[in-house]
Amino acid sequence: MSLDRRPAAPRTVRDGARPRIRIAPVTGGDHGRPRLTLGERLRDLLLVAFAFLLGGTLLTGYATLRIWQVGQEDGRRPVDAIVVLGAAQYNGRPSGALAARLDHAIELYKAGVAPYLITTGGNLPGDNYTEAQTGFNYATKHGVPASAILMEDTGRTTLESIQHVKTIFDAHGFHTALFVSDRSHMLRVLRQAQDQGIEAWPSPTETSPDDLDSTLAFKSLIHELGGMGLYVFVNEDVDSGGGAAPTPTASAPASSASAPASTAS
Repeated sequence: MSLDRRPAAPRTVRDGARPRIRIAPVTGGDHGRPRLTLGERLRDLLLVAFAFLLGGTLLTGYATLRIWQVGQEDGRRPVDAIVVLGAAQYNGRPSGALAARLDHAIELYKAGVAPYLITTGGNLPGDNYTEAQTGFNYATKHGVPASAILMEDTGRTTLESIQHVKTIFDAHGFHTALFVSDRSHMLRVLRQAQDQGIEAWPSPTETSPDDLDSTLAFKSLIHELGGMGLYVFVNEDVDSGGGAAPTPTASAPASSASAPASTAS
């Protein structure tokens, strides 16, 4: 019996019929790859955590250095106004920190650095005086003419006070300022003032108890690190309250604000 070895005739596709196509299974991809063990996953997690920790440490160290550097600078020069940042007051009596700031600002004014002194800061609920009014009274008692003092008396935070100072600057045609505060406060003050379009220089007081006492100085540093981070990343300020503060008047002297306000430092 012989076998027919002739090749089979090619199969034709009938009109209107679709040819059947065989699709080979996909190989590669994740198939065949070894899965990460629990130890390897923990290792990767620790590496990521270490990277964040290292980055945070470097950033905190740099911010601390800048706070210290700016706090050592005294950029006194002729300017349009000297701006004193507010601090706590007790029924019209300035706290040690506020008195130190005011003493330095009064010294600058008497040295002829600027023709105007601007006191800032609102009050807390129940207070009879604002920080700005307390500063006004203190400065006039120490030889500064009332006509040379302007008040920003509604700010509840450093940022609000500086925003309101900008309003006063615009009303009087001012552009340049020396800002007076504690050493640790100066970096945040200058950053916020410059962001408001004020040409600002630092002139920190050297006698604030918040700088001279090591415990208070450390607390102030921590406060400023948090304040700078909050301002840089979310454009907010520490101790910010809800609602809008009243717009300050640009004339001097002004009456104390009726709306309660927290200390501006």
